[in-house]
Amino acid sequence: MMPPQAEEYTMQGTVETLNTEGDLRDERQDMAAAFRWAERLNMNEAVANHFSLAVDSAGSKFLMNPNQVHFGRITASDLILLDANDPTVMEGPEAPDPTAWGLHGSIHRLCPHARCIMHVHSKAATVLATLADSALPPIDQNSAMFFERHIVDADYGGLAFEAEGVRCAGLLTDTKIRIMVMGNHGVLALGQNVADTFFQLYYFERAAQTYISALQTGQPLRVLDPDIARKTAEELDAYPNSADCYLRDIKLMLDNEGSNFRQ
Repeated sequence: MMPPQAEEYTMQGTVETLNTEGDLRDERQDMAAAFRWAERLNMNEAVANHFSLAVDSAGSKFLMNPNQVHFGRITASDLILLDANDPTVMEGPEAPDPTAWGLHGSIHRLCPHARCIMHVHSKAATVLATLADSALPPIDQNSAMFFERHIVDADYGGLAFEAEGVRCAGLLTDTKIRIMVMGNHGVLALGQNVADTFFQLYYFERAAQTYISALQTGQPLRVLDPDIARKTAEELDAYPNSADCYLRDIKLMLDNEGSNFRQ
């Protein structure tokens, strides 16, 4: 359980007090569970990579992992609360990773429909990001899930500081996009909440694994007809409750192991 005392977070020159037993408790625990399970799936990379979740109606205030903390250690109370419109957060003692601020802050500020953002350098998606053609063709049901729902950023410009983050945000105005393959870099998933976004991230990595493995056979690919791929993607969009149930069971499994992620 999270401690009952209030915590303070500096935002836009003021101090906003949140009761951690009430405000954002569920959001914090969902985020912490996603970090722990991403580490379990070997999606993390040392103490890099970052997840964020908008927590206000405007989409500008968001939770994010603290700077340089391993995914496998993150708890609900570790998450920092930031405001995408307040660059002075980078001057405080709890300043986030500067590339995390540049990328996530820019997207939350410029793309409020992206409520949750998860960025990793997972192996298969990053292999895909190194190919001259980094698009994921619909060769099975999992890859069809992302048909017309992913884009490729082919203009990697270095570490995702502010200017690079703004450039990336400019590619994400289409609200149908769930995944951005970051060429020469990694992958970024977008969603409405933690469950939705982690589900997208998980299945894109699975689909990329299948595609890379298929390429390694050297055999021709059996690519789905676009109409079938589109139909499958729409059916999967409408399929009920899978993302919520996956996150529910992740939390239950962590609880059964005695994990402290909820603290």
